[in-house]
Amino acid sequence: MATNGYESGLKMIEELTTNAEQIQDEVLREILSRNAGTECLRGFLSQTDKQLFKKNVPIVTYEDLRPYIDKIVNGETSDILLAEPITGFFLSSGTSGGQPKLMPVTAQVAKKWELFRCLSESPVIKHFHDINQASKRMELMFARPEIETPSGLKAASVSTSKYNGSKFRTLLPKLYTSPIETIFCPNPNHGLYCQLLFGLIQRDEVVKVGSLFASTVLRGIKFLENHWQELCYDIKTGRLSDWITDSGFRNSASLIMKPNPEQADLIENICNCKSWERIIRKLWPEARYICCICTGIIRQYTTELEFYCRGLPLVSAVYACSEAICGINLEPLCKRSDVSYTFLPNMAYFEFLPVKKEPDGSIEMKSNDEDTELVDLVNVKAGQCYELVVTTCAGLYRYKVGDVLMVSGFYNNAPQFQFVERKNVILSVDQEKTSETDLFKAVTEAKALLDPLGFILTEYTSYVDTSSAPGHYVLFWEIKGKEGKHCKELDPKIMVECCSRMEESLHYTYKIYRKRNIVGALEIRVVKQGSFEALIDYCVSKGTSLSQYKKPSCIKSEEALKILDSRVIGKYFSPKSPL
Repeated sequence: MATNGYESGLKMIEELTTNAEQIQDEVLREILSRNAGTECLRGFLSQTDKQLFKKNVPIVTYEDLRPYIDKIVNGETSDILLAEPITGFFLSSGTSGGQPKLMPVTAQVAKKWELFRCLSESPVIKHFHDINQASKRMELMFARPEIETPSGLKAASVSTSKYNGSKFRTLLPKLYTSPIETIFCPNPNHGLYCQLLFGLIQRDEVVKVGSLFASTVLRGIKFLENHWQELCYDIKTGRLSDWITDSGFRNSASLIMKPNPEQADLIENICNCKSWERIIRKLWPEARYICCICTGIIRQYTTELEFYCRGLPLVSAVYACSEAICGINLEPLCKRSDVSYTFLPNMAYFEFLPVKKEPDGSIEMKSNDEDTELVDLVNVKAGQCYELVVTTCAGLYRYKVGDVLMVSGFYNNAPQFQFVERKNVILSVDQEKTSETDLFKAVTEAKALLDPLGFILTEYTSYVDTSSAPGHYVLFWEIKGKEGKHCKELDPKIMVECCSRMEESLHYTYKIYRKRNIVGALEIRVVKQGSFEALIDYCVSKGTSLSQYKKPSCIKSEEALKILDSRVIGKYFSPKSPL
């Protein structure tokens, strides 16, 4: 986006947020006027009246829509769900609270995504200036193959659809360090190696480092820690390592690589140091910021990522998903704990199901949606938590996305939201319910015991072990020592104290059930270095795109559980009830 483009983008944001209520009504009216006669809505609506829509159209989940989508997937015409022809499907990541879902895509959806990407860049350019002028982005990008459905329509992730677009492919050589072949590589480790290599070769041109999620950036840096010597050798000799056999990679490399021993020696001196603090700034000295999503479950990665990027801001620019385009961060330089997304009223019709936030910070979900009136976008209340419900031009009508958000304020007449958690990502032995937020809070309290001793919690996940009675919570922790320390040096008493600190930080119901021995003692299992890398590799082997991977806060897969259990090097239990 050129400088004048960003100014027009900011002007459009002002107009959208100022006229939020009017635009929301227009969006709903247009959706209903087009689709009131479809099989999905017929019987609920005979006109485009907003109040009739709210009164008659039920709140739905993906399971309610699945019969319609399955019919379209298998060749029936799309007008059973929406009037506009479906051009394909967005494929959800499958790691965010459930199985992959197919979301219809239309020409109008594609136009909205294009506009959204332009608008989301405007606040970033305002603060960091136009990075497209004589500079490049080193973004770690990974596509997964499209899936052809029986109807002939193709399904792909949002990011893969972007990478397949003609506009992206035209701009790629000018704006990015990575050739297209490295993005579509079937072997993600080969792709990651080559993307890092080309990023290092062009290091003096890079003004932006990033990926879709903070977890992917962190994986890239850890991969670099293990392969920097080989990467330096490739740069020194001007030849790509022999184990990279893909002909497309090697052809791309031949166009970029030439022997550069001076550059290789410089990179080697940077990497061959005692501490990798600020390593991103050192390797890419012209970088102005790191762009990646840092909110929600991804926030657990940001402490370690900040260690590597000290001095560079982490910019979490957008909030969107396969189901709907939602909001942008108007203050990209804010603290990561303060990141809020201003909803854009032209992207979908938004409604909000109130949820109760308990004094201890836990979220109580409504058990019966029919008893609760949904709130319009402009009528939400600051400080209140809501579950997001969307109506889109792609055939989702009063669809529960499954995200819980908190209103942090307003920009003009449009609300700003902080992401709280995914609904239903919880641990539960009996009647107690521990949410993603509850778990994150408890882990944050416990891991504070490690930092003064020179250790960092780099990864965690959880599951409920019911193999014995009573069942209990299990946390898998991967711990890294600072400046050469080994986790074997960590006193077991500290890990036991971490178990106790976690239990003390969990909600009241958990403590009561623990005291009554309905829930057993919390357990932390420390796994060896690289265990969560193995978990990522497993998920990628099952079809998850590396750039879309979000580590689950709670393990559901038996295979994933076996991967972590096979790498346990220490088990620790809370010694007593927290009450």
